[in-house]
Amino acid sequence: MAKAIRLTRTGGPEVLEYVDVEVGEPGPGEARVRQHAIGLNYIDVYFRTGLYPMPLPSGLGQEGAGVVEAVGEGVTHVQPGDRVAYAGRPNGAYSELRTMPADILVKLPDAIDFETAAAMMLQGLTVQYLFNSTYKLQAGQTILFHAAAGGVGLIACQWARALGVNLIGTVGSKEKGELALAHGAAHVINYNEEDIVARVLEITGGKKVPVVYDSVGKDTFIRSLDCLQPRGLMVSFGNSSGAVPAFTMNELASRGSLYLTRPSLGSYAATRPELEAMAADLFEMVGSGKVKIDIHQRFDLADAAQAHIALEARRTTGSTILLP
Repeated sequence: MAKAIRLTRTGGPEVLEYVDVEVGEPGPGEARVRQHAIGLNYIDVYFRTGLYPMPLPSGLGQEGAGVVEAVGEGVTHVQPGDRVAYAGRPNGAYSELRTMPADILVKLPDAIDFETAAAMMLQGLTVQYLFNSTYKLQAGQTILFHAAAGGVGLIACQWARALGVNLIGTVGSKEKGELALAHGAAHVINYNEEDIVARVLEITGGKKVPVVYDSVGKDTFIRSLDCLQPRGLMVSFGNSSGAVPAFTMNELASRGSLYLTRPSLGSYAATRPELEAMAADLFEMVGSGKVKIDIHQRFDLADAAQAHIALEARRTTGSTILLP
């Protein structure tokens, strides 16, 4: 038996149950992983609340790091004893031990510990594809990135600085602004005290930005469009304030033939070669010290509900992990 978080219904943090589960032998294409650390991400909230549907009962969580205990038929890229990390579906990371698809596992370099790996895989791979594939950033560009003091945001601040890109980050407090600046943001906008669009116009000398990265959703969507240059790209990759409300395509046309995309990690890491290339890029950025992973909150796995409460209340900064 192993301890795990399970839910039989969607709702608030109270639906998360800490229970004993049976973990079987891995089948074809699977591996059994003893987890040492588990990543907490806002997508977990979307599944818990039902915004993103999933079959119930279910586990939760899409990111972790640990050691392979056993592999099933056909698995050759990892073996028992390998240190591994992963990000992606299916849900079930909130567990001491899990049997899971082996194709999302990548071997960890010796220099990266389990806690760092669990805190960086989903968020770091997200930044990797956002900056390299969704929109290929170039040195000297100025961009807008919402929630700059969050887990994804602090990685983005550092990655942008390494690329020579001027990142304007939005934050909700003076303290979060100082944190984003310390991690490489060129400018910060406190959205509780400043007008986002006016400040972007001021910072860019009226030129606006070629791309906006928005994980906030409902509260920022239209303002994000207003910050874009003609033919600019709106990258909507999250809904922390709620789902983006319905809008007409004229919202894009009237602002200068804007582009809009709603990317996901699964689409960019759809094949094994793509995943390995993305992971290698992330490991290089972290291993070189260009990107440091800041774990600001640690919770016991049994306290996952408390971790969700803190996350939804925007009381977290940087990365948060659960410890089995």
